[in-house]
Order: sequence, then C-alpha cells, then structure tokens
Amino acid sequence: MSERDIADFWFDPICPWAWMTSRWMTEVEKVRPVDVRWHVMSLAVLNEGRDLPEGYRAAMDKAWGPVRVVVAARELHGETYVKPLYDALGRRIHPGGNKDWDAVIREALAEVGLPADLAEYAGRDDFDEQLRASHKEGISLVGEDVGTPVVSFNGVAFFGPVVTPAPKGEAAARLWDGAVLVASTPGFYELKRTRTEGPIFD
Repeated sequence: MSERDIADFWFDPICPWAWMTSRWMTEVEKVRPVDVRWHVMSLAVLNEGRDLPEGYRAAMDKAWGPVRVVVAARELHGETYVKPLYDALGRRIHPGGNKDWDAVIREALAEVGLPADLAEYAGRDDFDEQLRASHKEGISLVGEDVGTPVVSFNGVAFFGPVVTPAPKGEAAARLWDGAVLVASTPGFYELKRTRTEGPIFD
C-alpha cells in the first residue's frame, strides 16, 4: 500500500476563500492518497482587538454563529460531523448566497441529521474554549498576519492556496503535488500575487 499524505485544513464556514480551497481539497481526496482532517478557525477570533471598519466589525460579530455550531456538533456528536456540516453550511452561504445565518444553520443541521437545538449554540459561548484552541493550533503554524484557510501539508502549514475556480480532476492533483513539493522545501515561505477575480462557485 502506498504511503498516504496527511492534510490538516482549518476553515471558518463564512469565508468564501476557505470554501474555494475546501472544494479543491475535497477533489484532491478523490485523486490522491491523502487523508484530510478538518478543523475550525475563526475570523471573529482572528480580528479581536483590531481596529476594523464599522461594517466589517458587524460582520465579525455575526461570524461567531456558524463556527460555534460546528464546534458544538463536534463536541456533542463527534468529529465525523465536522466536514458534512461544513459542506451543508458552505453550500448555502457561498454558492447559495444566503447570509441569513439562522436559516442557514437550521437547514444545514437538518440536512446532516443533527438535532435542531444545536442552532442555539450560535449565540452561546459554551464551547468557545475549544473553538479558540482549534483556532490557535492552526494560526500558530502560520502567524497572525494571515486568515483562513490554513492548510498543513504533511506537517508544514501555509495560508492557502487561494484559488478560483477550484481545480478538478488531474488539475486538482497537480496543485496538490506542487503544494506538497513546496512544503517539503526547507525555508520556503511564500508565493503570492494580487487577486483579480472573486470566488467563482461552480
């Protein structure tokens, strides 16, 4: 049996760029021997204490809801619900364009067969300690000057890749191979160019 790669993926459900990268990573699972472990991070936590424009601050205040529900599902019902719940939330938020978090959460919980009362955790801090611990684990690998997603390739983490649209099939495999290659290069830190397109949901 060939050796399998390990990817650790940190996401905030509301981030469109994390969603794009997660669609790529989901495709990679089909075409390469890789095991992906899904973790939460939080844009609300990342932006605590920062001087933000009023509109973005309001968005960060609302951002707690979806990620708190994912953490509550993990804590109360098990790790296996993290990715399906993320998928169900993300389809509604990103390609679906629904920004009514209450409706998104309610529908996503029903889709994956989780109790409706988990939605209450969107406004509760019961599991914020676990949320912050997961966030800290991911962000500590890359530093505070990045956002989500954070992806660790066999133990070496980067912000990104940020990509749109999400590559499929062999194109997804080639990007994975390249990411593993640069992650295996000691001292490699960054490739970047200015984005000229927004997320393309296909």
